[in-house]
Amino acid sequence: MTEYRIDDLARVAGTTTRNVRGYQDRGLLPRPFRRGRIAIYTDAHVARLKVINDLLKRGFTIRHIGDFLTGVARGDDLTDVLGLREVVSERWSTTRPTIVSADELAEMLHTTDPDHLRRLTEFGLIRPEPGDDGPRSYVIRDPETVAGYGRLVALGITLSDLLDVHAELDRAMDAAANTLISAGRRMVTTGHSDGWIPQTSEESSEATRLLTELRRSGQVSAHNALDRALDRDMARQLADYLDAARESGHDPDHNPTAATDPSAGE
Repeated sequence: MTEYRIDDLARVAGTTTRNVRGYQDRGLLPRPFRRGRIAIYTDAHVARLKVINDLLKRGFTIRHIGDFLTGVARGDDLTDVLGLREVVSERWSTTRPTIVSADELAEMLHTTDPDHLRRLTEFGLIRPEPGDDGPRSYVIRDPETVAGYGRLVALGITLSDLLDVHAELDRAMDAAANTLISAGRRMVTTGHSDGWIPQTSEESSEATRLLTELRRSGQVSAHNALDRALDRDMARQLADYLDAARESGHDPDHNPTAATDPSAGE
């Protein structure tokens, strides 16, 4: 989990350090934990601040928000709204990042090409850790994909070609994700205007259950749909490939010698 000092927390959450301290004093924001004399905040504080900011923009007052949060243990309305945000903001990706040295990454991917590293960074697959004379280490944000690309490069496929395919796949996945998330957004706000926020604990609980199930069903549906699409396209392209093989005379089932030499079958 990312850790923040108060200045960084305010910047990431789009507020001020004065507001952060004020929200803490009013009980709207949990106190940070301390490392020595340094106050440390986490992503949970960022999420809470963003909810507070959202509600303030929609006309809720600090007093209303404070009243809601006073009953956190009792499950008051805003607590449920915060639960909604947790469902919405929970990461879909479950990959666990790893840190490797620049030399280890070069050995894994068989390259030190700056363009390759730039594209891997742009795709979110790696993140360089700055050093005085350039990155000395990298966070591999998707170890399975990066390791898989390394194995393919070792088998003779160029990393440039793999990254071109990755870019195309990313675009297709962005379109699929937009379809799923937009559909979920419409379903959650059915009967309400876009931007609706639950006003009662019953509405919040219902919306939370709906979001959780939409998330689960959407993920399973998307994965299974991709598997079926891969099966269909594999069959289609295999048939095309074999047709091309027959046309070029490379069909393993076709033996021209057997057709002209009577002794070939003896």
